[in-house]
Amino acid sequence: MKNIVVIGAGTMGNGIAHTFAQTGFKVKLVDVSQEALDKGIATITKNLDRIIIKGNLTEEQKEGTLNNISTFTNLKECASNADLIVEAATENLDLKLKIFKQMDELAPENCILATNTSSISITKIASVTKRPEKVIGMHFMNPVPIMKLVEIIKGYSTSKETFDAIFDMSKTLGKVPTEVNDYPGFVANRILMPMINEAIETLYNGVAGVEEIDTVMKLGMAHPMGPLQLADFIGLDVCLAILNVMYDGFKNPKYAPNPLLVNMVMAGKLGAKSGEGFYDYSESRKAEKVSKMFLK
Repeated sequence: MKNIVVIGAGTMGNGIAHTFAQTGFKVKLVDVSQEALDKGIATITKNLDRIIIKGNLTEEQKEGTLNNISTFTNLKECASNADLIVEAATENLDLKLKIFKQMDELAPENCILATNTSSISITKIASVTKRPEKVIGMHFMNPVPIMKLVEIIKGYSTSKETFDAIFDMSKTLGKVPTEVNDYPGFVANRILMPMINEAIETLYNGVAGVEEIDTVMKLGMAHPMGPLQLADFIGLDVCLAILNVMYDGFKNPKYAPNPLLVNMVMAGKLGAKSGEGFYDYSESRKAEKVSKMFLK
């Protein structure tokens, strides 16, 4: 597989495109918005510069990586010779089903169709295609260029050939692929999201404040980031969507999202990307932090 198409230029999509391109693959990055594509390329460029500063990349390698990526606003223009298409759109079932129908219609018969979904059934996604044996989950972790884990999720009809090809390709990318079966939340989010939800429940019940809860988990459990801060960086809307998928899938009340999370998402407090979640990420807050640094 040499020709890779990545659908979605957001956080996960541009990270996946970056990873493939840096490994030497030709990548076509697709998004309906040219603005999103420009922002995605800017993010990739910035992340490559960070790697250069750390001494793990040369300017020549950076240029090679960027030259391996081309951008498109129409899937039809770039799917005809794809060996692998990785969908990394918003975690929304209806949207993903629509995209997979298009992928199936436009891609050649031998093309593998992968999704970066973090919770939605691979079997359900595959059911809208005429090639369910070639549909698979590739759940990368954020930030994609840095995090080693990739959950490789087999749908009910995913063939061994498809699984082996994606498993081996993930190793080529420098990742550690882990085989997972198709159940809501897979492994990573089935364990992570109830923990985040319980942290929100602890806050909701007034047991402790935001920073106190995160401090306990960082210092007491050696987590690099507290669960509430992590939720902010994942996106509270994404956390809510994943919990709803698990709640609907298992019909178990332990996966029901806390009312505080529901209300925050309805209010548009989505975390870092909206400027406010459990923490304040607004420009005024950043300026305040800078001022305090200089005053010290």
